[in-house]
Amino acid sequence: MEHEHPVLDLSVDAAELTARLVDFASVSGEEKPLADAIERALRDLPHLRVDRDGNAMVARTDLGRAERVVLAGHIDTVPIADNVPSRMTETADGEKLLWGCGSSDMKSGVAVQLRIAATVPEPNRDLTFVFYDNEEVAAELNGLRRLAERHRDWLAGDFAVLLEGTEGQVEGGCQGTLRVRVETTGRRAHSARSWLGDNAIHHAAPILDRLSRYESRSVAIDGLTYREGLNAVRIEGGHAGNVIPDACAVTVNFRFAPDRSEEEALAHVREVFDGYDVVLTDSSPGALPGLEHPAAAAFVAAVGAEVGPKYGWTDVARFSALGVPAVNYGPGDPKLAHTREEHVSVSAVLRAEERLRAWLTA
Repeated sequence: MEHEHPVLDLSVDAAELTARLVDFASVSGEEKPLADAIERALRDLPHLRVDRDGNAMVARTDLGRAERVVLAGHIDTVPIADNVPSRMTETADGEKLLWGCGSSDMKSGVAVQLRIAATVPEPNRDLTFVFYDNEEVAAELNGLRRLAERHRDWLAGDFAVLLEGTEGQVEGGCQGTLRVRVETTGRRAHSARSWLGDNAIHHAAPILDRLSRYESRSVAIDGLTYREGLNAVRIEGGHAGNVIPDACAVTVNFRFAPDRSEEEALAHVREVFDGYDVVLTDSSPGALPGLEHPAAAAFVAAVGAEVGPKYGWTDVARFSALGVPAVNYGPGDPKLAHTREEHVSVSAVLRAEERLRAWLTA
């Protein structure tokens, strides 16, 4: 008989709830048991309207408030590495640590969402809670992307918080990222008669020279400084140890500030490599932090945390594409994500719940 997980009890504190979420194995593609439990728990809350698409749930208040805030988090994890079920330890100085797959990335953030959903029935802003699947795998499977395509109205809001782990810091927006192949061509020949050929790998030297001399731009947006980066991340070429190669490609990654669109970023890269064939292979937009929005300013004041830019790409970009400014804020430590030793500080989880509650009830 298939084991049935217990119903989620949202009356326990966020740290204990994190442990119970960790005990629901929910590797990407296998989220259904946890999604079912979250849906049941949300439908028991009379102040929320709950909708579901696949293994993604959206729950909303409808109190007629002047602003709507979205709290979002993914419920899937990377594959388990002998780190389920959860366990608790205590350090020599009395700090309690909760260990287990997803504890940092990002079931602690999801636990905070669920606690707010259960215990703040009349928030000062209308709330939308988004719990989605398949964040840790290919972008085309991402549950938030699916919701944006099928049910854009479900994600409407004035401001969003993605509860990915930030160690309790507020990280505004995110960088955009794109990858291109900068290609060279030549003519094959036997290496014993190299003068009969034209070495495509040698033609890549000016590409690397341009990268080594490239000066990255820094730009201030809403008081945050985003530093861009243009770097070679792979080089391909050659056929055999005795053949002059007729093709070579350098893969270049451009991490760009969110004041550039994807089109502007690609145009810049093409300008840097003028004269070469530049083939776009992957692109994702950045996200503006939107910290000047009143809801964002109130959030930063309430959580009392340091504010910095997000170096890297997160799903806040999906909200930005919908016209919803967003930040990253969560109790997990991103350096521990996807590791066998993944854990989260109990005090960090409780503090995140307390700060969000203060923001939404002030």
